Amino acid sequence: MNELGTIDGALDEILVNLAAIVLRLSKPEITNTPDAQQALARSVHQYSVCASHSSDPRVHALKAELEATLRPRLRVIAGGGTKMS
Repeated sequence: MNELGTIDGALDEILVNLAAIVLRLSKPEITNTPDAQQALARSVHQYSVCASHSSDPRVHALKAELEATLRPRLRVIAGGGTKMS
């Protein structure tokens, strides 16, 4: 059973490293085309599938962080105050 624990730990380390790569690629200046955004969504989905089988809390935290990169980016628009009568 110790061998399985070693393999499981190694897979968790691979997932942590993979998440770091995908997070770097999720920057808006890199995912600025529809194709890049679709590729990011596929990568995050695949990571989430693998992460769901992990018991490592780092992997689950990174899963949540990656999933947050897919949420629409909100822009703050400062406008003049218009009065409504």
